[in-house]
Amino acid sequence: MEEITNSNPSSLPSSSSSPPRRKKYDVFLSYRGEDTGLTFTSHLYGALRRKGISNTYMDVEELKKGKDIEPQLMNAIENSDYAIIVLSENYATSTWCLKEVAKIVECMGDSGRIRTIFYHLDSDHARDLTSAEVNVFS
Repeated sequence: MEEITNSNPSSLPSSSSSPPRRKKYDVFLSYRGEDTGLTFTSHLYGALRRKGISNTYMDVEELKKGKDIEPQLMNAIENSDYAIIVLSENYATSTWCLKEVAKIVECMGDSGRIRTIFYHLDSDHARDLTSAEVNVFS
């Protein structure tokens, strides 16, 4: 995985009309909680924080109990500089995960700000993805 570092606001290009808006989150983590939430993804979250990437969005840390979560998730994606998608065996079976990845692609597209981690998936499984699953990630 390519190293993700905090942006230095003073090194961003200046604009005569208004300064660039800094995103609320450095990284948005998209993952299937049942597959990786308490294992790999929580360790990744901790590692990012230890590396100084402290504004990482992980839904178990950020979601407000008792509220509609979709607006919160979509807002967090819109307000993130990068996204890391942890693709696990059951990721594509979750409608929430698919909504997240669709929003991530909508917001970040071909910008190079999306990183993908294949968690316990081998190349044969990736080769067997249906065209519908592939279209979500392209």
